[in-house]
Amino acid sequence: MAEDDVTPEQLAAIAAENEEPEPVNYKPPAQKTVQEIQELDKDDDSLRKYKETLLGSGAVDTDPSLPNVQVTQMALICESAPYPLELDLQGNLDALKNEAFILKEGVEYKIKISFKVNKEIVSGLRYLQVTSRKGIKVDSSCYMVGSYGPRPSAHEFISTTEEAPKGMLARGQYVIKSRFMDDDNYDHLSWEWNLNIKKDWDD
Repeated sequence: MAEDDVTPEQLAAIAAENEEPEPVNYKPPAQKTVQEIQELDKDDDSLRKYKETLLGSGAVDTDPSLPNVQVTQMALICESAPYPLELDLQGNLDALKNEAFILKEGVEYKIKISFKVNKEIVSGLRYLQVTSRKGIKVDSSCYMVGSYGPRPSAHEFISTTEEAPKGMLARGQYVIKSRFMDDDNYDHLSWEWNLNIKKDWDD
């Protein structure tokens, strides 16, 4: 059997194994600006120091034309990878559809998303991805990223450890559609990329 000779029935069975429970209903708190938060309880010295640690000194002096959230890079962190597995998310996103990460079957890896918050606090960020093979959805994941305030340097989210699928049926090309959203369901960035599971790195 060739790597991509997997049948629709086998893909459906893989999808059933990867089915996740429905997420818990989450109601986001009312949105407040950095300035509003800094004005709250400003006479409480310990709270003021805590908020400075959390938020920094205030809004970042950035180009007003920039979006509040900029997703800059995605990477797969894998200790055994012979080369960096990184995607630049600031260029032509359509070009990513023609590229593919190669992962050796069964290796452990983590997903890292780098992003900047430029103006106001963003609440309930989450990273979603839907994985398909031969047009059939085989997996979906939702990672809670959290809430972040503006600062000059980038924030980083690193997922829990994942394991690449393994075995003859698992090898082949996967198409992954990714979205970086907040608790208002605002889509800060969507992109599509490919993952190629191989028997070995240089297979």
